[in-house]
Amino acid sequence: MSTESPIVFVVDDHRSVREGVTSLLASIGLRAQTFRTAEEFLHAARPDAPACVVLDVRLPGLSGLDVQQLMVRTGRAIPIVFITGHGDVPMSVEAMKSGAVEFLLKPFRDQQLLDAIQRALARDRFERQRLADEAPLRRRYDSLTPREREVMAHVVTGQLNKQIAAELRMSEVTVKVHRSRLMQKMNVASLPELVRAADRLALPSRSV
Repeated sequence: MSTESPIVFVVDDHRSVREGVTSLLASIGLRAQTFRTAEEFLHAARPDAPACVVLDVRLPGLSGLDVQQLMVRTGRAIPIVFITGHGDVPMSVEAMKSGAVEFLLKPFRDQQLLDAIQRALARDRFERQRLADEAPLRRRYDSLTPREREVMAHVVTGQLNKQIAAELRMSEVTVKVHRSRLMQKMNVASLPELVRAADRLALPSRSV
């Protein structure tokens, strides 16, 4: 995990807003990086640090909502605090359903924005820690062969070896060998442990 200090990205096409938010953040010791357009923000390198973005809904080019959907699709999502002077209920509902931390209408109080930013940074810290905790488990899963992953996908659904053998068109002995090897590689001693590992990796599974 990086020990680099948090950063807040501010994306707004109005210079006065960018400068105002930057000054506000500086007053509580938070650093900011500003962008006039969504494209500038999306192409910028991100430091390895807890982060969030204060994002205007209406921007030249891609909109703030476009940015949100694009980050989700590409796996580069970070918590978003939307700000806008032209919001409506459907727009705010869409943003919140897609994971936004807050949707603030201009003019908003400084403390409203700061509280939202602190919640967003806390969410990102939590997610970064979760990913760091799961990194060893992910590496173990990545060490499995394609066939072992295939067998594991069936095992965690509760299927018996003979059922897996029939579905994958292999002998039951071969299934047992793959099962034994994947259990060793995943460093688990029981089926419930394997199912919990699959759950943490967001793999298909069911409770046992």
